Amino acid sequence: MFALLKRMFEKKQPPKEKLPFYDIVCPFCFSTFQHEDVVFRATHHREDDEALALQEDELLNNYRAKFGLAGIDELEAIIYPSMIPTENMLFSDHVLMGVSDKYSVVTRNRLCPSCHNDLPVTAAKHPSNIVSIVGATSVGKSVYMTSLIHTLQHVTANNFNAACLPLDNEISRRFRQDYEIPLFEKGNLFAPTAKSKRQEPFLFQFIFKDEGQSPLTLVFFDVAGEGMTDKEYIKLHAAHIKNSAGILFLVDPMQIRAIREKMIHQMGEKPGEIVAQGDEPREVVISLFGDFIAHLENSKTTIPTAVVLTKSDLLIALKHDDSEYIRTNSNVFRNVEHRGHLDLDEFENINGEIRRFLEKVDTPFVNALDVYFKDTSYFAVSSLGSNPNKQQVTGIISPIRVDEPFIWLLYKLGFIEGRHVQ
Repeated sequence: MFALLKRMFEKKQPPKEKLPFYDIVCPFCFSTFQHEDVVFRATHHREDDEALALQEDELLNNYRAKFGLAGIDELEAIIYPSMIPTENMLFSDHVLMGVSDKYSVVTRNRLCPSCHNDLPVTAAKHPSNIVSIVGATSVGKSVYMTSLIHTLQHVTANNFNAACLPLDNEISRRFRQDYEIPLFEKGNLFAPTAKSKRQEPFLFQFIFKDEGQSPLTLVFFDVAGEGMTDKEYIKLHAAHIKNSAGILFLVDPMQIRAIREKMIHQMGEKPGEIVAQGDEPREVVISLFGDFIAHLENSKTTIPTAVVLTKSDLLIALKHDDSEYIRTNSNVFRNVEHRGHLDLDEFENINGEIRRFLEKVDTPFVNALDVYFKDTSYFAVSSLGSNPNKQQVTGIISPIRVDEPFIWLLYKLGFIEGRHVQ
């Protein structure tokens, strides 16, 4: 009877309203605009027409210069819809998708009006939901991103009758070659992301097989951790955080001073030397606050934020039956698969345990989150399932709970429901 009543009153998110079209968020410069504001790249050029001659694209080259990339000398011209007669505009589901120029040549190559990068074909037809991954240096953002996408493609999508697909072949090639193969096939960890290195976003879609349900567009922007407390760097990169639908805030247990000494005692000096170079979690919160949260209403962001304790396998060193930190029967070490819905019982267990853990070991960090973030939940993940040795993974990679924070974001954004099943 209790279980029946529990299910009757369980939390459910309201269904997402299907709109004729949505605001577009550029996955490159993260500006927001309407579908009729896009511009187009011509598909041909003419030497006898200055308007359609090959030319320098100043906005695109300005964008590239911010990341230290060489400019492109000549490209096809930009076509502005405002210069095109209405009868030459091509619409699909009320969305401007193409134009026909004065030579009756059609282009469907839509660009962001601010940076002139290509837009996803789904832009405006579906929500531009951006998921940002933030955290300090050495927290494991690149490894977590790789493990998460790998898990979404091979496990999670099947559990939710969906598919997780890269937006184009170039993204698929880059992810496989630079991230998935080195980690999952060769067992090699990545060097920390350098501030000087441009990190092009990885664009994926989580597409449900139910055609009546909108897909979720994912933009994973791998930002260098050391830049998260550098004022100038965060101005350049953090626009994507402001326009995010959800945030994955990664926290390394070795960057929390209250437990670092205990861990070093168990594991030796090297892990402590590595994490000592990074910033403490609350310093990242303070940087985010100064850059954009302070300018929001009530100085608090409403973006759903999953606080993700990474490298959870390291916590085995603290495990004990009567430990004040991690008990032997902790949820942290047990992998969980959510199928078709967010299991609210499992979620509430891990959320409560990790929040209590962080309150004990880093009270200022949790207090800062409570002050600046309106909607947070707490998770623990292991991207690899074990602790690597000298930047090398030995044995089979077995991620633990890596997709749970993402599934919670799906729930918060109304794409799936949550159920109590016990």
